[in-house]
Order: sequence, then structure tokens, then C-alpha cells
Amino acid sequence: MTETPRDAAPEPSNPWPLVLCLVGVDYFSTLSYLPSIAVQAAGPLAPVAAGAVVLVTFLLALPVYWYVVGRSRDGRGGAGLLEDLIPGWRGKLVVLTLLGFAAADFVITRSLSLAVAAGHIIHNPHGRDVVEHLPTHLALEGKDHWPPLQWLLDRVFEPQVAVTLILSIFSFGLWQLLKHGVTRRALFVLAGAVSGYLAVTAVVIVSAVVYLTQHAEIWVAWRESIFAAGEPATADADSPNAWIWAWLSVALWTFPQMALGLSGLEMIMTVVPGVSGGRGDQEQNPAGRSRNTRKLMVASASIMAVYLVSAVVATTLLVPREELQPGGAAEHRALSYLAHGSPLADGYDGAMNPLLGEAFGDLFDFSTVLILCLAGATVTMGLQRLVPHYLNRLGMEVSWAGRVGVILLVLNVVVLVLTVVFRASPSSQQWAYAASVLMLLAGTALAAATDLGKRSERRAAALPLAFLSACIAGFFLLMTGLTVYINHSGLTIAMAFVAAILISSIVSRWIRSTELRFEGFDFSDEATRQRWEELGRSGPKVLAPHRPGLISLEEKSRTLQHEYRLDPAVPVIFVEAELGDPSNFYQKPMLKIEREGALEVIRVSKCVSISHVLAAIALELCRDGGAPPEIVFGWSNEPPLAANLNFLLLGEGNIPWMVKELVRRAVPDVTRQPRIVIG
Repeated sequence: MTETPRDAAPEPSNPWPLVLCLVGVDYFSTLSYLPSIAVQAAGPLAPVAAGAVVLVTFLLALPVYWYVVGRSRDGRGGAGLLEDLIPGWRGKLVVLTLLGFAAADFVITRSLSLAVAAGHIIHNPHGRDVVEHLPTHLALEGKDHWPPLQWLLDRVFEPQVAVTLILSIFSFGLWQLLKHGVTRRALFVLAGAVSGYLAVTAVVIVSAVVYLTQHAEIWVAWRESIFAAGEPATADADSPNAWIWAWLSVALWTFPQMALGLSGLEMIMTVVPGVSGGRGDQEQNPAGRSRNTRKLMVASASIMAVYLVSAVVATTLLVPREELQPGGAAEHRALSYLAHGSPLADGYDGAMNPLLGEAFGDLFDFSTVLILCLAGATVTMGLQRLVPHYLNRLGMEVSWAGRVGVILLVLNVVVLVLTVVFRASPSSQQWAYAASVLMLLAGTALAAATDLGKRSERRAAALPLAFLSACIAGFFLLMTGLTVYINHSGLTIAMAFVAAILISSIVSRWIRSTELRFEGFDFSDEATRQRWEELGRSGPKVLAPHRPGLISLEEKSRTLQHEYRLDPAVPVIFVEAELGDPSNFYQKPMLKIEREGALEVIRVSKCVSISHVLAAIALELCRDGGAPPEIVFGWSNEPPLAANLNFLLLGEGNIPWMVKELVRRAVPDVTRQPRIVIG
């Protein structure tokens, strides 16, 4: 009679350098388009904007995640920590919001990455030849199309959209490697893709640095432009420190666009269960796993910092500004532009390095397209594990969906829809991506601040850290608000996911309201466990629910004996149930059996639903062959509609009728059903 949701199988662990390559598929792939975005947003001050991202990473984001990974070692991250810290529906709504932004992060990561990959193919000489042979429209002569269908067909056959959709279908095949989890073989494949991409990117960056050292005039001209007081900002030209304010304003205003360079830290949280902690690590206290995950964080952030700043400097100083504008040959592919040996900003019409050119450019584009097609791997692993966990707690049975990959398929369909809606434009999608990343960063900082605030009640030293974490959360929330103000697409997508999940969970809870949703009892002590087993083997008994504070147990006992004419030989056991968190769906209450004089009382705490606990007690008492008990209820004056709503949301309405229905569904044999008496 006990119903327990299935738990996912333990995830195999791997050395952290190998897991780094899994994170790198998502994290390092942003290097393919982030330098172009930086220059478009900040102009000659793009390296300053990149440096600001690095500072925020190491001074704000990394300390927060360093703390959270030690407090949430199961990979649930800030959302899981907030779920534990904020009870009830308020906590569920916070987690749902973060889950919505995580889902938006996944679909935008996928659609944006594939759109950038399509741009690399279209601008590659060999890819351009293939694209020119693609049909540009669907020829159905003599037939009038329904206008929305015509709009869809015109959109789908645009070269950028068509190539992106083809890559989406191709990438679905690659994703079958990850459908049933990240195996060691899949990790080696991803390691090869990431290592190859970082290697060819390093060749381009080092070539650019060598070229710049040989042409000092480029450095001098750039330095003069960024320190000129009047050009970067509208500051007073007589002020010797105007460049400082110009740098600060550019760093803050461009941060939402550059926040894509912070996406790796949240991605790392999703792979925590897959990090090996070493031989001496214990599952109950995986200190080794936390230690190695922190190594993974520092290593990935350091690699990203070096590559990002150097790539942005190379793009700012060497790529012609007009080529970085919308429609330019270097838009969202600045490093590829340099890899092909294209003309430089100083007028040099040749490759910086004899190794660079069309052949190396083809290799660079292949490596870039491959890693972009695999982007979203870590987010997918997190969603496949966390979405069923949270939705089960909300009352949605989706464990089967996680096992057969339905969740992944649904999200990939959303990727296709967004590709068409946004016309596979990276510029249109980058704001949604930034909003998702910033909101997840804010949620993790909020979780750290809340947890430290709770701990400061016992340790005063935690209070300053809680304040600093709250300030960090405020900064990321402010940046999220700025991003949404500029472009609200990220908020719209995230809220659509939240609304869909919330509505589905309410409908599912209503449909599944007559399931027992019981995972067993926790016993307060060994004496309670032994007495419970004795009651389960005993003869007839009467259960009398009692609400403390109304009348005493002695008075309740006298009332029952008088009004119901109970047999004095049949023991009466009182049940007092204390409601816990009604927003949960499954429950495992704490049970304690005590005696008050001659009366015996079963006290149950941490209940999700009073009705389900009473039904579970009655059913469990006759599970081992004992006589089915009789449950005696009094009449309730609560209106029916209010009773149903209180039951659905608060777990304590319409109790007698719900207990009867739960018993009837759980035990079809009427001879074994506990008897319900209302009167």
C-alpha cells in the first residue's frame, strides 16, 4: 500500500579534468561569438568590458558558487538549497522560477549556438557553395497558401534559418550519445571536441598576439583612443580622470551582453554528481567531490578568462569594425574571420601567420561548428535529472518521461520553434540567453545569502558573509532587470515555462488527489516502532482523529463512548496529525505513540495532507493481517468548495470524504477496508 516514486540510478563519477571537457562544450563555445558581441557593444573599450566580466567572475560569482557547491553536493545548486530553506508554496514558486529560467537557458543555448554555427557555415567558402544550391522557396504553383503557412514557409527557407534547422536535426543525432547519461566514451568524444577547439583557437590568438607585438603602432593608437577623455564618454574634456568614468559606464552598460561569459559556473553545478571525489570519499559526506568540483570551477574560469580577454583584444585591434557590424563577414565569427587570413583593420591584406588561411580556416570552422552543435550538454544533464525531481514533488508523475527522453525531445522541439521565431538570429537571442544566465546567478547568490543568514543565528561570523552574498544577489538582479528592460524575450520564455509547469502541476494534483502518495513512516524512537508493529497485529480497534486545542482527550473519549455507543472492549486510539509542508506531493511523516493516562495517542508530524495520513495509518494497521480499524469522524461545517480548495492547496479540507475515497481506491476488497463512520 506504500507508494514511492522511483529514484534515478546513481550517476557514474569521473575525474574532474574529464568533466571539465563536458562543461567546456557549453562554456568555451561562447568564445566563437562573444568577442564580436563585445566589440559591437563597447567598441574600442571591448577589452575593458571583457576584463569586467573576468573580475565579476572571480570576485563575485566564483566565491558564491564555491560556497554553494559545499552546501548542495547533489547537483541541485541554488534552486535545491532554496527549496530546503524556504518551505511551502513560496519556496516552490521560487524554485519554479529558477527552473523556468534554467529551461530557457537550455533552449536558448541550443538555438543560439546552432544559429552561430550556421553563420560559420554560410561564410565558409565551401559552405557557401552548398548553401547556394539550397531551395529558396517551396514551389507549389497554382495554389494559394494560408497566410500564416506562407509566412512559415518563407521563414523556413531563408538560408540562415534553413541551415540552422538542418544543423538542429543533425545535432539531435549527436545528442543520442547523451540520451541515457554521460558515459566515459561520450566524455572522451566531448574531450576531443573541446580540446581541438581550444587548440585551433589558441593558434589564432597566439598568432594575433605575435602580430600585435610586431606592430606596436596598433597598440599605441588603441591606447590613445581608450584614454582620450572626450571620446569614450561625454565627460568633461578638462577632467584628467574622465576615462575612469567612461570605463565604468561601459563596463556596467555592456555587462548584460557580456554576461554570457559567466554561464559556465551554473553549468558546473549541474555536473557535481558526476565528479569523482576519490577512493576515500563517502556518499553521506562527499568532501572529496566538493573539493574536486571547486578545482573544476577555478580551472574552467581561469581558462575562460585567458581566452576571452585575449580573443576580445585580438578582435578589437585586428578585425575591421565594419566587418563586425550586422551583416558583416566577422559578425559572431571574429576568430574564424582571422583564421581564414582575411584583411586586417590596419589594411594588411594577408594572413597574420603562414599557417592561417583557407585550409586552416576550414579546420577552424569544422571544430567550431562541432562544438556549437554539442552545446547545451551540461544543461541537458541537469534538466534530465532535476526536472523529474521537482515535478514529482509538485505532483506530476514524469519519471517515465525522464527515462524515455520525452523531456529532452520536448525541449528540442522548442528549440526548433525558437529558431523560426527568432529567424536564427544570434543578435535577437543573446538577450534571452543573458537574462537566463543572470537570473540563475542571482538565484544562487540568493541561496547562499539565505543559507548564511540561517547559519548566522548560530555563528555570528556568517552574518557579514550573508550580507556580501545578498549584495551580490542584488547586483545580479539589477543586471537581470537591465537586460529585461532592454529586451524582454528571456523573461517571456522563462515565464512561459513557469506557467506551463505550474498549470500542469495543479491539474495533475487534482487528477491524482485520490492517490495515497505515501512513502512510509519515520518513527521517533524504537519503542514507537515496536508498539506500531504490535498494533498492526492486534484485533479490532477504533481510530479517533483529534484536533488539539478544541477539547481535551478525556472529554473526547467520553463523547465518543456516549454518542457512538462503542464497545468498551474495543480499544480507542486517538490520532493527532500536524500539518507540515502541504506544497509537497509525496510524504513520509514522523510518527510517535504516547500514553496520556489510560488513553493512547498516535501523534504524526510533517504531514503533507491530513486525509492521506489518516488513510495511510488505517491501511498500514491492517496490512500485516490485523483487523481493519474503524475511523470515527464528526461532522464538519466547512462549505464544500472551500473544503476542496483547502485540501488541494493546504492539505486539510474535506477530510472524512477524502479518507473514505482513498481507502476505497487503495483496497478494492470491501471486507478488508477500514470502516469510515461520520456522524
